[in-house]
Amino acid sequence: MLAMSALGWTVRVVVALFAIVGIYVVGASLLAKFKIAPPAEPDPELVVPVDLKFRCVVCGTEVVMTAAQADTDIEAPRHCREDMVLVSD
Repeated sequence: MLAMSALGWTVRVVVALFAIVGIYVVGASLLAKFKIAPPAEPDPELVVPVDLKFRCVVCGTEVVMTAAQADTDIEAPRHCREDMVLVSD
């Protein structure tokens, strides 16, 4: 009877260790997915002045853009989950 209970405890300990390692691996992989690098900082020397006005088609909010990166296409900002439209250049 003593050998049976020792075998039972050994099996329980082994199963518990596998469960602990499995939970740790799953948790560590989930946390690793949250590790996202921030976007690169814009180069201050490549920022040029612009004068663009955008309007939200849903609520009418207006945004004036006064600076943008010189080497990229200017994309309309989003408001109310929709792209804003260019009102004036």
